[in-house]
Amino acid sequence: MKRIYAWLNLIGFVGMIIVNFLANKLPIGGKTTGEISGQHPVLVTPAGYAFSIWSIIYMLLFLFVIYGFTKDGRASSRVSAIGVFFFLSCLFNIGWLLLWHYEQLTSSVFMMFALLITLGIVYGNINRTQPARQAERWSVRLPFSIYLGWICVATIVNVAVALSAGGWDGFGLADTMWAIIMLGIATVVALAMGLWYRDVASMLVFIWAFIAIGIKQQAYPEVAYTSYALAALLVLVALFIVVKMVKGTEEVKIV
Repeated sequence: MKRIYAWLNLIGFVGMIIVNFLANKLPIGGKTTGEISGQHPVLVTPAGYAFSIWSIIYMLLFLFVIYGFTKDGRASSRVSAIGVFFFLSCLFNIGWLLLWHYEQLTSSVFMMFALLITLGIVYGNINRTQPARQAERWSVRLPFSIYLGWICVATIVNVAVALSAGGWDGFGLADTMWAIIMLGIATVVALAMGLWYRDVASMLVFIWAFIAIGIKQQAYPEVAYTSYALAALLVLVALFIVVKMVKGTEEVKIV
């Protein structure tokens, strides 16, 4: 990997952490991230505890940034394949926070999609290269599996919030129906990542999110039970992939 990318990754990561800290410490715009979300309740919002996954994401991304400065990281074709896209993802993460905290909800959707697409490019690039050192599984593959999985969920929530705030009538469909449709879309994405890339880690993120949505939306049984049912489906598929690994019939990229 070009050394300039390692430094860009570090600068982008530090900037992202600082802005995330200030967003809730000051807070930027006078409200925390959670307070703004609370102003626009939607039926795909997970329980508050689910957002603690950000701590895991940032710790894993820190491992990735540090790995880029090591001898193995500089020689890694997987890390090189990421190029400038991680740095861009940090900028989009920062941009989303600023738009969200200044309650530019529609604009924040476009920024979230930019972040999603950038992470999708990173994920695709690192999964087109052959598995190498074990360190890469933990420092490169796992961080972006978890990060992309959560951003997929966050994008769906962001879109729902923006539409709700804009007074969208849902083409006459009930909110519960739209929530179920969105959960179905998320499930298709989770299955695609899990089965196509044999990526159990990303599936676990969706399972985590679906259970949290079910807990949060107990007042809407259709949504809660659908969330639990889809989480159970993903658990079964994840177990199926793991069993194939144990039997040695197919490699499974858990990390």
